[in-house]
Amino acid sequence: MIRYKALCVAAVLLPASLLFSQPARRALKLEDMHRFHDVRDAQISPDGKWVAYTVSTVDGAADKSDTDVWIASWDGKQHLRMTSSTENESSPRWSPDGRWLSFLSSRPGKAKGNQVWLLDRNGGEAQQFTDVKGRLTSYDWSPDARQLLLVMADRDPNDPSDDDRPAAAAPAGAPAKAPKPIVIDRYKFKQDIQGYLTQAAARLYLFDVASKKAEALTEASLEAATPSWSADGKWIAFMGRSGKDAERYNTTNVFVMEARAGATPREITHYDGVRGSASRGRPEWSPDGAKLTYLQSSGAKLGAYNMNRLAVVAVSGGEPKILTDKLDRGVSAPRFTPDGAGIIFLVSDDASEYAARIPADGGEVQRLIRGPIAISSMDQGKDGRLSVLAANDSKSAEVHALENRELRVLTHHNDGVLAEFNLGVTEEFSCRAKDGNEVHGLIVKPPDYVAGKRYPTLLRIHGGPNGQDAHAFNFERQIFAANGYVVVAVNYRGSSGRGEKYQTAISADWGNKEVLDLQAAVDHVLSIGLADPDRLGVGGWSYGGILTDAIIAKDQRFKAATSGAGTAFPLGLYGVDQYIMQYDEEIGPPWKVGLDPWIRISYPFLHADQIKTPTLFLGGEKDFNVPLVGGEQMYQALRSLGIPTQLVVYPAQFHGISRPSYQKDRIERYLAWYAKYIK
Repeated sequence: MIRYKALCVAAVLLPASLLFSQPARRALKLEDMHRFHDVRDAQISPDGKWVAYTVSTVDGAADKSDTDVWIASWDGKQHLRMTSSTENESSPRWSPDGRWLSFLSSRPGKAKGNQVWLLDRNGGEAQQFTDVKGRLTSYDWSPDARQLLLVMADRDPNDPSDDDRPAAAAPAGAPAKAPKPIVIDRYKFKQDIQGYLTQAAARLYLFDVASKKAEALTEASLEAATPSWSADGKWIAFMGRSGKDAERYNTTNVFVMEARAGATPREITHYDGVRGSASRGRPEWSPDGAKLTYLQSSGAKLGAYNMNRLAVVAVSGGEPKILTDKLDRGVSAPRFTPDGAGIIFLVSDDASEYAARIPADGGEVQRLIRGPIAISSMDQGKDGRLSVLAANDSKSAEVHALENRELRVLTHHNDGVLAEFNLGVTEEFSCRAKDGNEVHGLIVKPPDYVAGKRYPTLLRIHGGPNGQDAHAFNFERQIFAANGYVVVAVNYRGSSGRGEKYQTAISADWGNKEVLDLQAAVDHVLSIGLADPDRLGVGGWSYGGILTDAIIAKDQRFKAATSGAGTAFPLGLYGVDQYIMQYDEEIGPPWKVGLDPWIRISYPFLHADQIKTPTLFLGGEKDFNVPLVGGEQMYQALRSLGIPTQLVVYPAQFHGISRPSYQKDRIERYLAWYAKYIK
C-alpha cells in the first residue's frame, strides 16, 4: 500500500465532467493558450503499477511556466501530483528497488543548480539527495540502486552566475566588479541558450548512495553523454567525443567502460564524422550484455538532414550492423525487448510517428500501431509493457498504455479544456510541384467551414527543416482556424518522414525546391476552391522564417507575411550563428568555393526589391541559433524600400520564446498583422 500526503491525493484528474451534460462547444480563443498542460517523460515503475511523468503549466501572474512530477496508476484510475514547488522538477526516475521516486530540480537547497531530489514512496516531503558543484544535466540509477550515474560539467569560471560562492559585499559607492573577458579558442564557439562555449565538456561521475560522494569516471578530454547501465550493473555504455577533429565534425562514437573509477573507456564504434557518426541518443544494452543498439547518423556534409538508422554492435567490437537499411525512414528511441529477441523504436513516417519492432538480428519492421498518430516518447517496463506519449489532430499528448496494437489512455490533463472547443478539422492532401515532386501536407479548416466557400488562407511553414508537420494537436494551427482561416501546413523537401533522398534534396540549395513545394500547395488549395486568391498569407519561425523570406521574394500573391527568427542573407551570418559546421561542410567557405553558392542561397536579401508583401519580423534578443540580425537586415531592407514592415524584439529570449506573456504576444501580433492586410 502506498501512502501519500493529502496534498497529492486531492489533485486527482479524472474525466468526471463526462458524467454531466456539456455546454455547446465554442471557438478556441487566444486566452485559452496557456490553459493547456504539457505532459512529458513517462517512466514505468519497477513493479509496473505506476507511471511517473511531468506536467508543465503556466503561472500567468508570475509569467513563467512550472513543471511538476505526477504519477498515474497503470489502470488509469489514480492520478497523483507528487511535487508542487514553484521551481521546475524534471527527469522523474524510479529507483530499481521501487522505494524512491527521484527527480532533478534547482529548487533552493544546499547547493546551486540542478540536484537530484528523492521522494519516499512511503510518503513525506522531497529531500535533496545530491550536493554536487558541477552543472548536472542528467542521471540514472544503477541496477542495484546503490549508485547514481551523473552527467555533469564543471562550472564556467568566466560566468559569475556559475559561482557557488556568496558574493562579497561591495563598499558603498564602489563600481560593480567588471566580469572577466570571455576567451574563446575552439572551432564552434557559440550555441543558443548556452551562449559562448567556454566551459569544460560534460563528464560521467559515479555517486555513491550510502556515502553521498561523487567520483569522476571519465576525463575532461572525453566529452560524455547519454550513458546507460548494463543489466548486471558492471558496465556503462555512453556516447563520447574526443580527438582534435571530433568537435569540428561533431564526431560521436559509442564507448563502453567498467562502472568504477579508474577504468579506461573503450571505443566500440569508429566513425570519423565525415562519413558518419553515432547519434547523440542513448545506447541501450541487450539483456545478456553482449550487444548495444544505438542510432547511426549521417556524416558532416549532410548532418543538417540527418536520418537516423537503427544499428547494433557487439560489445566486444566489430562492424556495426544496420537493421533498418531498407526502411528509409528516420528512427529514434531504440530499446531491446526484455527477452532480447527484438528491438522496439519509433518511426517518423509521413506526418505520423509510430512505434515499431524489428528482430534483434534484422528482418521485417513490424508496426505496433496503425492510423494517423504522433508518439513522441516511449518507455518499456521490465515485463515488456509499454507507455507512450501520444497525440492526434484533436488531442494533445497524454500518457497511454500501448497494448495489443491499441492505445489505452492513462492521463486526462487536457480532456476538460479540449471538451470546450469546436476545433477545425485536419485533413491530409497531396499535390505535384512544377518539377514533378509529390508534395504532402495537412489542411486545417475553420470550425464553421461551409463547403464551396473560399476562405482567407495561411501557409504556415514548419522549421527545421529536418522535421515535419504531424498529426498532433497544434494550438497555432487551431487558433488561426478559429479566426476563420484555412491553414496549410506543408512537408516540403528537406522535411523528415519521406525518406533520406527527400530530406537531402535541398542540400546546399536552400530556398529553391522548398519554395516550389510550398507554391504547389498554395496552387492546390486554390484549384479545389478552398482558398481565396485575394486573401493569402504566409509565415513561419526559424527555417519557416527563412522560407517565408524566400517565398515572398519569388511570389507576390501573399498579402501579409510573418517571419520569425529567420535570415535571408546566410553569407552575413557566417561566424555569427551556431551553424559553422554546416556552412563549411555543406556550402563551403566562400574563399574556397567562391561567392556563387552563397549568392544563390542569399537570394531573398539580395532581391529584396522584388518583395511587395507587408511583413512582420520577430526574434529573440539573445538568439544564438538564428541571431536577430537576420530579421533586422530584412526589416531594414523593406523599410528602406517603403514596404510596410515592423520588427518585434523579445528581450532576453533565445531562439524559442519561453516567456508565457511573449508567447501570447507573438500569436496576438500574428493575428493582428494578418487581419490588417488580409481581412
